Amino acid sequence: MNGMSYGLEGKVVVVTGGSRGIGLELARNFLGQGARVVICGRKQENLATAVETLGGGERLLALPAHVAREGDVETLFETAVDRFGSLDVLINNVGMNLLTASVTDADLAVWNKIIEGNLTGAFLCARKAARIMREKKRGKIVGISSLAGAKASPGMGIYGIAKAGLEMLTQVLAAELAPFNIQVNAIAPGVVRTDFSKPFWSTPAICEQIVKAIPAGRIAETADLVPIVLLLASGYSDYITGQTIMVDGGASAI
Repeated sequence: MNGMSYGLEGKVVVVTGGSRGIGLELARNFLGQGARVVICGRKQENLATAVETLGGGERLLALPAHVAREGDVETLFETAVDRFGSLDVLINNVGMNLLTASVTDADLAVWNKIIEGNLTGAFLCARKAARIMREKKRGKIVGISSLAGAKASPGMGIYGIAKAGLEMLTQVLAAELAPFNIQVNAIAPGVVRTDFSKPFWSTPAICEQIVKAIPAGRIAETADLVPIVLLLASGYSDYITGQTIMVDGGASAI
């Protein structure tokens, strides 16, 4: 980051899926902005590694949670508020995909797993966060969507459907929560160099094809997403709501 301040010092930020990839990078930068950060993940060992990577400290809390389970979500947010006394920002970052050659031939179990991981979990977290934020009439909810939610992508059919649902959830919540001074937005990156997308970028032939479809001439790094997420989490975006902003190097423009 360039050292710009986004006015997030002391804010309480929950980053779901914050132990790896995009979520970990966002958590690192929120901490760098002086925020108090809660990360969650399903695996305790990944959380422990993330805490070590982020340097620990009193402004960081790591909690195990499966965001598609209502009880886990309740415990996550109640513990965050108990620890830090408030909730200002939710980053709905959890996402998962099982490569599916065909939606038509996909098993229902695969459908359910992908929808739960990308949409149901986002709904449960946003619902809980909104109920907390409404009380103080202030808050920010930012979803991490995908180019696949707007553009059919090989192997990512159900994932794309779930992300399209996340983008409509963003619009619906934005309309419902605007009277409470809560802004709800999302970003939609293309391929980002993380473990999640490694099957795509680690194979030279596939990566070459992906890059050809990106006017910027490269796939994204996690750092490319940070400034826009910090903006949407900050007071600088108080008049932006219901939007999904493409962060894709121009891939959606062609």
